Amino acid sequence: MNPLQKKFDIAPFSSVKTQHFLPAIKAAIKIARKEIDTITKSTEASTFKNTIEALDFAGEQLDRVTSMFFNLNSAETNDEIQKIAQEASPLLAEFGNDITLNEDLFKRVKEVHDKKESMDLSIEQQTLLEKKYKSFSRNGANLPENKKQELRNIDKELSKLTLKFGENVLAETNAFELHLTDENDLKGLPDGAKEAAKLNAKANDKEGWVFTLDYPSYLPFMTYADNRELRKRMALAFGARAFKNNEYDNQEIVLKIAKLRYQRAHLLGYRSHAHFVLEERMAETPEKVLDFLNELLDKAKPAAEREFKTLENFAKELHGIDHLEKWDGAYYSEKLKQKLFDLDDEQLKPYFKLENVISGVFEVAEKMFDLNFMKTTEIDTYHEDVLTYKVMDNDGNFISLFYADFFPRPGKRNGAWMTSYKPQYIKKGKNERPHVSIVCNFTKPTKTKPSLLTFNEVTTLFHEFGHALHGMLANTKYPSLSGTSVYWDFVELPSQMLENWCYEKEALELFATHYKSGEAIPMELVKKIKESATFHEGMKTLRQVRFGLLDMSWHSKDPSDISDVKKHEQKAFNGTLLYPDVAENCMSTAFAHIFQGGYSSGYYSYKWAEVLDADAFEYFKEEGIFNKRVANKFKDNVLSKGGTEKPMVLYKRFRGQEPKPEALLRRAGLIKK
Repeated sequence: MNPLQKKFDIAPFSSVKTQHFLPAIKAAIKIARKEIDTITKSTEASTFKNTIEALDFAGEQLDRVTSMFFNLNSAETNDEIQKIAQEASPLLAEFGNDITLNEDLFKRVKEVHDKKESMDLSIEQQTLLEKKYKSFSRNGANLPENKKQELRNIDKELSKLTLKFGENVLAETNAFELHLTDENDLKGLPDGAKEAAKLNAKANDKEGWVFTLDYPSYLPFMTYADNRELRKRMALAFGARAFKNNEYDNQEIVLKIAKLRYQRAHLLGYRSHAHFVLEERMAETPEKVLDFLNELLDKAKPAAEREFKTLENFAKELHGIDHLEKWDGAYYSEKLKQKLFDLDDEQLKPYFKLENVISGVFEVAEKMFDLNFMKTTEIDTYHEDVLTYKVMDNDGNFISLFYADFFPRPGKRNGAWMTSYKPQYIKKGKNERPHVSIVCNFTKPTKTKPSLLTFNEVTTLFHEFGHALHGMLANTKYPSLSGTSVYWDFVELPSQMLENWCYEKEALELFATHYKSGEAIPMELVKKIKESATFHEGMKTLRQVRFGLLDMSWHSKDPSDISDVKKHEQKAFNGTLLYPDVAENCMSTAFAHIFQGGYSSGYYSYKWAEVLDADAFEYFKEEGIFNKRVANKFKDNVLSKGGTEKPMVLYKRFRGQEPKPEALLRRAGLIKK
């Protein structure tokens, strides 16, 4: 019997074989289709319970099986699993479309939505109803048939254009190489960058060294290469990608994408693409995003200009450079940083033994949220490295299962992430508790040394654990509103906020001790970490604001009159530039985040989440970083609530006010404390 084709609570990893997955996914899709049919074929009048609630619980088995499968595809994959993923993904996409385009299903959802005012629904039920209704309406379910066809045509054209945009950027990136044969041209570069360039050359049957526009090659070159003329060649090539009036030029594509997105939004009844996107974001409207970005601009610009002036003076003193250009920025910033902060990761690592950091993050959770982590070997895992814990509260109630997978290995992708094998929800009066996992890639212990983390890895562990707390402490009724199922400009609040504890003496004393001597980390080292973290924060903030404003300029109004991509971009950048403009460069034609990835009208959210976490942590700092009252407010109003209410409502209930950008600016050292 296929263990995935029967109900299970804890993921049955040890009894599952790879070949079980595809039949189990197909069988679970069949079950889910039957559950949908039960809703659509009901002869009873549509109610919240028999339609909206039933729809949210439909596909439960499918969710359980796919959450196991896709985490394995990231954490413990092989050729067979990847082949199954290629087969399963279209089946799942087709099933998703079949739900969204199911007219009988939408009819019943709409019937409930139309009579919502006369129903006595809780706030959570109202939120779920809106979420289900919008999943149809935002995909054109309310449009007449001819308009639906128009929408499908636009979507089809957009999918081709965004794909072509990405292909062009990739082709342009691959078309350029800097081939060097004189070793003098490599001065300043680290050995690792030189080695990689030598391997690049060898792979192409060339002598010497080859540098490309791929980030691992481009960034070290721009940061360390002493030869200014060569940095200029690299920078000009990078900035001119898909802006050369050749077969890979993206100017027309950018204009078409912007115009089609506007038409699509208009068709669905929205003023612009940004109005459409932001309806489902914490920021809500383009006006709010623009106010937010302009406020940051006002605060960050004076600091950025001061930093730039200092950098110019430094470059002049060092090498007699009169005017800094774009190709000088990373190079002189790195030189200045080395001069100002004498800090080496190797000094810090002995204080961050992995086991101690794990104990530390658990103790932080215990002090704040009364959670106790009990290590167990009774839980099934997919690899011997995976640690498992039962999480209990102080009264002995079961809160969650917690999996932690810390070390790299073949078949595991890079990076760090949080996932879940089972969401929290309440069904038939029973509070089903979640099964949550974090996955990282830290150095494995050796025969002579334990796993010692860099400071960046410590913050990574705290970050992912913040997401895990959001999942573990969930306490909602419906699975699609539980845990991390929140707007994407809100989801990073718990994770980014928890990183702040890594810089606090009170928290570091719990776990940062030398693995040999047991001596606590010297606070002057922590001070240096803090100081270097805010280096050039004004210039970095100005850069992010500039990109956000460019994004909004393409998407928050009618783009029909835009005919020149470069001129439009210059107008959008007005007041945000520090370096002189380069005529042959254009950012929009290679801005994959917004013209290929999912960030159109959403680039602002990087800074938005930072404002939330800085403002929230300031509250903890005021009352004490382990203050129980503030921690309970955060748990009760943010961590446990998931997506049951609008994020700003939840945030204000926790904080007592809307988040203020000043908190971020203070932390970044851009305004006085």
